[in-house]
Amino acid sequence: MEPNSSSLADKSTARSDGQATRPANWLDHYFGVTRRGSSLRTEILAGIATFLASMYIIVVNPAILSDAGIPFSAALSATVLISFMSSLAMGLYARNPILVAPGMGMNALFTYTLVQGAGLSWEVALGCVFWSGVLFAILAMFNVRKAIIEAIPPSLRYAITCGIGLFITFIGFKNAGFIVGSDATLVTLGNMDASMVTFFIGMMATAILVILRFNGALILGIALTTLLASPMGRLWGGDVVVEWSGLAAWPDFSAVMQVDIWGALKVAYLPFIFVMLFTNFFDALSCFMALSESADLKDKDGNPRNLKRSMTVDAFASMIAAPLGTSAAQTFIESGAGVAQGGRTGLVAVTIALLFLPFLFLSPLLSLVPSIATAPALVLVGLFMLAPISKIEWTKFDQAFPAFLAIILMPLTYSITLGIAFGFLSFVLIKLFTGRIEEIKPAMWVSAALSVVMLVTTH
Repeated sequence: MEPNSSSLADKSTARSDGQATRPANWLDHYFGVTRRGSSLRTEILAGIATFLASMYIIVVNPAILSDAGIPFSAALSATVLISFMSSLAMGLYARNPILVAPGMGMNALFTYTLVQGAGLSWEVALGCVFWSGVLFAILAMFNVRKAIIEAIPPSLRYAITCGIGLFITFIGFKNAGFIVGSDATLVTLGNMDASMVTFFIGMMATAILVILRFNGALILGIALTTLLASPMGRLWGGDVVVEWSGLAAWPDFSAVMQVDIWGALKVAYLPFIFVMLFTNFFDALSCFMALSESADLKDKDGNPRNLKRSMTVDAFASMIAAPLGTSAAQTFIESGAGVAQGGRTGLVAVTIALLFLPFLFLSPLLSLVPSIATAPALVLVGLFMLAPISKIEWTKFDQAFPAFLAIILMPLTYSITLGIAFGFLSFVLIKLFTGRIEEIKPAMWVSAALSVVMLVTTH
């Protein structure tokens, strides 16, 4: 049931004749709520909708970062802090209804490519996150996004998102024991035990909740699977995977300022920094473009509203995430949930930021969630990230083949960086040896060169 609107909200609503009322308070005046055809009540409800759609990251991000060696409670504190700070900045400075939090894909790149794959310590990997944020901030402040967008072919941009989606889905299946290693076939189906059945039920329940358009479907799926995995909910055999350790505790700041900034400045690590920069930059830009189209959040020239400020917030969020102890923060496409509810201003982002803050003290409760409970969310997030695959021009082989390599090699090599590297290399080689060298922009030459450096120095 919807809550009754307060007198504060009532003062800011539009008149029934369609004309905007005069701003009734400083919130309305600062964010331009009435001017944009919204109300305080609508903005707050939109913030709640976005939070419910994205709060799974509070559990999933620490679960992934703990595989890199960062303590779960420390990663949770960092996740909540950066989500609070960056979303607050997005609301107050950029005044857009967009959530900024540690991104899926960036955390997978951090843990499974940089730390587990390349052998970096998590402290050095955080240093790579920091420097990618510095470069992102420079690009955002000097407003060179148009040149960069034109340099990278759209097919590769779409392919990278899709490949990361498949990679995240594979991680979900692996963490649940649904897919296991095999000497005969490389991978195979895991044992049909209690944990696998719990995961499968949780995955199907989460998918059904998504189909039925439940707000917070992913977090509801995580909660349901945790309940099924607990001694209280699971009625069949297997080891106990959920152990009560308390409800609340003081935040764990043990990962704060553990970043190794100077250790990340090695030639061999430059490709990793570049891949982080590339992924974060285009994810942010794509998110802003999509939301501006769906909600008409545009300026007088037809560009996304306050784009330079929004990109700057995103860039500095990545820089600050590293000293706090988490992978890069980025804009969340789940912000569309709040936009669909009518959210139009930065008050949505401020509401989201405030909703994150209490979870800073709930690490014992959230640490109850086992990997088989977060795995269904990973599988579904991977599916969501496959949406751009229809935009790849599959009938143009010179575009399709590099895109295909980028997509398929990410899960098969268990490396986002390798998928991107071979995508860039194959694109440059195809254009070079088919007489279309003029189609290779300078940024693509640099990308291909960095890819070669990475392959030579790490393999």
